[in-house]
Amino acid sequence: MFAHNKRLQYTVRVSEPNPGLANLMLEQFGGPQGELAAAMRYFTQAVAEDDPGRKDMLFDIATEELSHLEVIGNIVCMLNKGAKGRLSEAVDEEGEMYRRITGAGNDSHITQVLYGAGAPLTNSAGVPWTAAYIDSISEPTADLRSNIAAEARAKIVYERLIALTPDPGVREALGFLMTREIAHQKSFEKALYAIQPNFPPGKTAGRPEFASVYYNMSQGGPELNGPWNSGEKWQVVSDRDQQMGVDGGGGEASVTLDSDDAALLNQMAMRTMSDPSADPLTGAELGMTADPGSIDSASAAGGKIPPTPDGSVPHAKPDGLTRH
Repeated sequence: MFAHNKRLQYTVRVSEPNPGLANLMLEQFGGPQGELAAAMRYFTQAVAEDDPGRKDMLFDIATEELSHLEVIGNIVCMLNKGAKGRLSEAVDEEGEMYRRITGAGNDSHITQVLYGAGAPLTNSAGVPWTAAYIDSISEPTADLRSNIAAEARAKIVYERLIALTPDPGVREALGFLMTREIAHQKSFEKALYAIQPNFPPGKTAGRPEFASVYYNMSQGGPELNGPWNSGEKWQVVSDRDQQMGVDGGGGEASVTLDSDDAALLNQMAMRTMSDPSADPLTGAELGMTADPGSIDSASAAGGKIPPTPDGSVPHAKPDGLTRH
């Protein structure tokens, strides 16, 4: 059960309206790295979680992400306040209103015109929020790793937004939200390491003959080695021939069919077989014909086109058809 408190988790102080900045802020409102996506990711994970400690943590962080959504939404609306009244009351002439909306490359028409200077669930390009942003798979060792990465991406977006505005109040609020991404990363990482063992994800072990092999498949330039592809823990395979059919087979695809399916498949293959000796005239070649009259000449010659004075043979339609 949720209960809403009207006081924000962090106080929002906006120095002056800035609809262009408001538009960019939508990235953390309805974008893939935004607060709604984070809240829904952790909430759905919490519902499915069987470990009581992780369940409590996920519900706590999911609820906090909703409070962050509220902070961002208020920043967007405060930045748009200057435009809201002008749009609603139509106090400007048409040209002046358009200049205000699009001035200095400002693309804030998304929040101003389409959504009445509100805070829509879109990203900064106006793309609606979608549940496709949620990548949970209900396996804690995989979901926690995904959560760590999601918090890292959100922190980077906040860093970029902070760099875009000189407004001290906005920078302060964004700095708080960015810092909370760090705290959530720490919680998720602690929860991951509290599961022993936690790698590889899931229950089934990998096949040992392939688990520590590094296939050097990108060749032709500088070869850089590091702990990710060299050392005693890795078997490096650079030979192209050894990178194919690594199971010991020929590297082809095959299937076992019953006699009826095999006969039908063979019948289809024979019916659709191409003739490698054929050289059919194509529509594209007909379109390249320089002399339309050569088509009629070909018809009179039984479909064979007589050579031109320079010795070349122009193209004609198949079966000696003439063009009208």
